[in-house]
Amino acid sequence: MAQASAVVTSPAANGSFVTSASPAMVTIEGVIRDLAATNIPILLTGEIGTGKETIARRIHELSMRRGQNLVRIACASMESSRFLAELGATQNGDEAGPDSGTILFDEISELDPDCQRKLLCAFPDGDIAVRSGCLSARVISTTSRNLEDEARAGRFRSELYYRINGVCLRLPPLRERTEDISALAEFFITKHAGLLGKPRPALSARIREALVNYSWPGNIRELENMAKKIVALNDESLAIHELEQVRANGSRPSISQHVHSLKAVSRAASREAERELILKALTRTRWNRKRAAQELQISYKSLLYKLKQIGLQDTETT
Repeated sequence: MAQASAVVTSPAANGSFVTSASPAMVTIEGVIRDLAATNIPILLTGEIGTGKETIARRIHELSMRRGQNLVRIACASMESSRFLAELGATQNGDEAGPDSGTILFDEISELDPDCQRKLLCAFPDGDIAVRSGCLSARVISTTSRNLEDEARAGRFRSELYYRINGVCLRLPPLRERTEDISALAEFFITKHAGLLGKPRPALSARIREALVNYSWPGNIRELENMAKKIVALNDESLAIHELEQVRANGSRPSISQHVHSLKAVSRAASREAERELILKALTRTRWNRKRAAQELQISYKSLLYKLKQIGLQDTETT
C-alpha cells in the first residue's frame, strides 16, 4: 500500500505548504491533527531551523482557535520587566490574560529565572474557574535544548517544565528526512524567484544529488538560504561546488577558487573563521545563544545578526 503524505506548512507567510514524504513527518502530521482539537500544552523540540514555529502555526490553524490570534513571544530576547505585558496581563495581575487564541513561547529554554517564575504563576491551577491574571490561551512552546536536562541541572524550573510538557513532539533534522529535500528546495526556489522578480531556475539532477548528500547543520533555514542564492545568481554551479567540497572535505570550503583580490580573500577567510568559532561556541553551549554570545565576548544582538549572515537564522528574529 502506498505511503501517505503529510501536509506540512511552509515558512511562507502566505500560508502555503509543502507535501512531505518523510515517514517521521507523516506521523507528526497525524499527531498534530489529533492534538489541535485539544487544549493540551505542547512542547516542540528539535535542532535550530527544523521548523518548530511552522508546526506551531499549523497546530493553531487546525484548531478551533484559528479565528483568533497566535501571539509569538521570543523568549531569548525577553526582559523580565515587560514579560507580563507580553502575556497580555497587567504587572499586578488584576486583569486576565488572553481569553482565546494561542501563545507560542519560542525557545522557552532561554527564559530567565524571573520570567520562568512569572509564567509558572500565570498557568491555571486546574480549577474550573480560571483566576484573574491566569492564562487561558492555548500554550505551545519550542526549544532546541533538552529541557529535562536543563531542569535537572537547575537552569529551568521543573514545575514549569511539567506544565508546558503536556505532549512533547521532536521534529527531525533535515538530514533525517532526506525524502523532503527536493520538494523543499523546489518550494523555496519558486518562492524566492517570485520575491526577487527573477526567472525560476530549473534544478538539475546534479544539484539535487548535492542537496540530498549534504548534512544541513542549519536545517531548513540553511536550505532556504541556498535556494535564495541559486535564484539570485541564476547559477547553481557555485552551490554545487560548495556542497560537493563540503562532502569531500568534511567542512565548508575555506576560500573560493574564483576569488582573486587580496582584500576579498581576506574577507572570505575572516568570514569562514568567524563561522567556525560561532558554531563551536554554540555546540559547547548546546545552542544557548545568550551563553554563546558571552563566550564569544559579543552582544546577543550581534550574535543574532551573525547567525543570520551564515544561514543559521531566519531573516526575522526568532
